Formats: sequence, structure tokens, C-alpha cells
Amino acid sequence: MTVEEFALGRGAAQIEAGGAAHTAREIAQQPQLWPQVARLVAGDARLAGFLAPLRGDALLRVMLTGAGTSAYIGECLAPALLRTLACRVEAVATTDLVANPATWLASPARTLLVSFARSGNSPESVAVVELAEQLLARRAHLIVTCNREGELYRRAAAMRDTCALLLPPATNDQSFAMTSSFSCMLLAAAIALGVMPADAGRIAQLGELAMQVLESWDTFMHDLVSTKFERVVYLGSNELKGLAREASLKMLELTDGQVVSMADSPLGLRHGPKTMLNARTLVVLFLSNDAYTRRYELDLLQELRRDAVAGRVVALSNRTDLPPHADTRVLAGADSCRLSDLELCLPYVVFAQSLAMLRSLSLGLSPDRPNVAGTVNRVVQGVSIYPFGSAR
Repeated sequence: MTVEEFALGRGAAQIEAGGAAHTAREIAQQPQLWPQVARLVAGDARLAGFLAPLRGDALLRVMLTGAGTSAYIGECLAPALLRTLACRVEAVATTDLVANPATWLASPARTLLVSFARSGNSPESVAVVELAEQLLARRAHLIVTCNREGELYRRAAAMRDTCALLLPPATNDQSFAMTSSFSCMLLAAAIALGVMPADAGRIAQLGELAMQVLESWDTFMHDLVSTKFERVVYLGSNELKGLAREASLKMLELTDGQVVSMADSPLGLRHGPKTMLNARTLVVLFLSNDAYTRRYELDLLQELRRDAVAGRVVALSNRTDLPPHADTRVLAGADSCRLSDLELCLPYVVFAQSLAMLRSLSLGLSPDRPNVAGTVNRVVQGVSIYPFGSAR
């Protein structure tokens, strides 16, 4: 899909003039990229051979890591991996690992370190790989990246017990905020690690649902933006809690902090964070497809709408088992292709990305480069990496 086709109620010239050309294109292209990524991973015999003996190790420890958006990929994956693999699975950000390597990298267990990196040049991402080499006696590295020229990808060729999965060039977002790179790295790792099928028909269905968000929900998203919400709360359970954190970050990044956002689980909201709600608050609930989990979520949804404290309470669903409401959006035809919560992350994130871009434009910002002060960069700068043990 081109910028011309994806204008969400705005002309292509307006998108260009608003400084959103890269962001719009990179959001819109995701349904076309997902089949490419699935074929790439499914057809990689080298990757399959690398992972096969690791999957057979019941004592294996899997650590999913990245910084910012890349860290949330791990948070989305971890619940699915915990249900599937008979081993220890942790999602820990590189920003935590670098500052506390003795806490996280002292395990005697064989560890598969899965590093997610759009550019592969973030100081923390490179440092964590080095620290793992230094501190873990039994380790293997799976590097998932979008940049052939990145430091992580270059280093992988010279490292033992390492496999680098390089995604298509179009996944290496040129905009400030990660969009295509998030969903494509998530999909690639999910297929590689065996928690999402590479079935072409299934991937096509996910693309169709994402297109539905782009093409049929545009009026709804413009209506939400017209309320000029000042706060957003994203809620999700299981894999969708990681997605809620990513959606919150996307809104914060693209609005340059002018819209305050947070993420929590539906049950967690009542334990203090609910005080954030007021008439200028938008709540977005990513509804789970797990029948048991969903009962708790629907209770909260009913409560929030009954309280009428938040300005709007939006529910996104893959099932039709909830009362009709103007702020409920159900993926049409979804009941015929019941998705896992991990799969739901893909169409749901397209909604969150699009909403953040539109709110950014409504504030007069340029989504491709929203940080007016220039103090936050596409690839993090200003991080000093210290030799481990230098201050001990």
C-alpha cells in the first residue's frame, strides 16, 4: 500500500507536507511485508538447523532482549513461549541487562539470547551481546535485525553459536518510531521459535485484518483524534500486555510527550493507575481471545463504561460475543479465523500506530521526526558503556 492509498482521510500531499511520509508508508506496508517475512523464515534451513538442538534442551534458558520497542517484542513473545517450550523464558530489556549484568547473566544454564534490533547499532544491544560472551559459559545467540549494515549483524558472522536473521530492507524503518520493524521482527521470531504458524493462508488473514483497520476504521480513528485526548491508557493481558506497552510508547513518541500514555493489564488498572482517568483520557482495551482471561476484561470494560469517568473507552475484539457499542470495534469475519493473542498483536498494533500518527499530525508535529527539541534520536546516542567489573 502506498502513501497515496493510505491517507486515513488525508490527501497524500497533506501527509507529505505534515512530515509523515515515512511513518505512513511504513505503517501501510506491513500487510504486504508479513508474507515475505514468513516465507523468509520458513525457508531458512540454516536457522532451522541452528534452533533444532536448542529446542530439545529441557534445561535451556531463553532470554528475549532489546531496547524500547524491541524490548516489547520479547514481552509479546514470552507468554506464548512459556506455554509452548518446557524451559525458562524471560523478557529482559537490554537497558536492564547492561546496568545489571551480574543479576541477569550469571546463570549456569545454557542460554539462548534472542536480540531484537531494528538498526543493530544501539549501544546497549551491542554491549549485551559482548557481556553474554563474557559472562555466560554456555550461550547461543539468535539476532533478529532489519539492518545489513548494523553492528550486530556484522559481528554475528565472526561469533560462534550464533545465527543472524536479516529481514527484508523495507522493514528497516526510516521514520523515528518503529512500526514495520516491530511487527516483522515479532512475526519472524514467533515463526522461528515455533509459536506461530508460517501457513500462507493464516498470514494472509492477518494481513486482511490489518487492511481492514487501515481502510475501514479511518473515520473512527479521526473521530477519536477530534476529541483532543490528552491521556491514553492501553490495556492488555498475556501477549497483549506487551503490545499495550508498545502502543503506549508509540503514542508518547509520536506526540513528543504532549499526550501522556501508560500501559497496564485490565486487572492491574484498578490497583492505583485507574486514578489517571478523566474526561480527557482515552482508554483502549485490546481484548484477549482466551475465554477465561476475557471474562475479567469484559467485567472491566463494563465497569469503565458504567463509571463514565474516562472520555472514551475503546474495545478492540476478534470475537462478536460482546454487546454492540459505538466504541467497540470487531475485526469483521474474525470469528471464522479465531486468532491467538500473539497473532492478534499484528492487526491491533496497526490501529495503535495509526492512531498515534494521526494524533501527532493533529498537534502540528511531524511524525517522521516528532521530537522538536532534537534530544531523542532514531538510534539512541549519548550512552557510555563501561567495562564490567571496572567499578567493583
